[in-house]
Amino acid sequence: MPELLPAALAILAGFVGLVWSADRFVGASAAIAKLAGLSPLIIGLTIVSLGTSAPEVMVSLSAALRGAGDLAVGNALGSNLANIGMVLGATALIARLPIQKHLLTCELPVLLLVTAAAGFVLYDAKLTWVDGVILAGLLIPVMLFIIRAKTRDLTPGEVVAEEEEIPDMSKGQAWLWFVIGLAVLIGSAELLVFGAETTALAFGVSPLIVGLTVIAIGTSLPELAASVMSALKGHHDIALGNIIGSNIFNLLAVMAVPGLIQTTQIDPAAFSRDYASMAGLTLLLALGMAAAFLFRADKSKAGIGWPFGLSMLGLYAGYYVILYQTTAQ
Repeated sequence: MPELLPAALAILAGFVGLVWSADRFVGASAAIAKLAGLSPLIIGLTIVSLGTSAPEVMVSLSAALRGAGDLAVGNALGSNLANIGMVLGATALIARLPIQKHLLTCELPVLLLVTAAAGFVLYDAKLTWVDGVILAGLLIPVMLFIIRAKTRDLTPGEVVAEEEEIPDMSKGQAWLWFVIGLAVLIGSAELLVFGAETTALAFGVSPLIVGLTVIAIGTSLPELAASVMSALKGHHDIALGNIIGSNIFNLLAVMAVPGLIQTTQIDPAAFSRDYASMAGLTLLLALGMAAAFLFRADKSKAGIGWPFGLSMLGLYAGYYVILYQTTAQ
């Protein structure tokens, strides 16, 4: 299929551009906030922590504007599946990930509530403007709640890890990289969506499937790189928090975009198969973290190790088997 060559090149260039530009864009945004006098800890908890979701947001926006809102929904659900199954699973194989108390009392309950809200808006197999407003409207109060709780309960290791992520730049450098990063981010998202749509058309599969697979894995690469590098550097404290925060942001911001732009019809399987799988992995993550914390006498040593990571990777692979079986029929 000769038309697949430019599509493949567009997908490859889009992925490379997204990863590169997201890093520059987030770094410049954090530097600008620091120069404006914002607390480094607050910057680390907001701009830096949520910045790894920038590729998903731009891809969702581009897809929705091109009338491929189901690709955006697939990207949000698939990215959350990849974050828990692939990113967390792979990171837990490298190092034991500590479970801080605030994850159980703050971020995890919020993630479960947000996951339930996402199921509520997806149940009727369409995303409307009202659905988009519901999801996006929850974003600010949810983030304020998490920031307040984490600022109070962060460990010294988490504080250092969050603040180290902010680069030192002059005002001119920061704004230059902000503009360049944003421009490349937008262009890369357009390339990626074009390649994904062309590939879906050539193979006769829905954009939803492409969003769940190729796009979701590709846009989760920044989370994978950040989590693995944090583990290798010994910054194990922030790995679980980053993954949970990214999943919350994906459901509230990334999934809201197509509904805000136009009513989007979705394959019913997106709820019964993909949302159900994502919700199941999310619930297993919550139960696994709660059990590891509650049944550990020394709470400071509670954590998720390689057995849990291996099981998450196995379940993620199992989801792909189900996806293949249901789409091959």
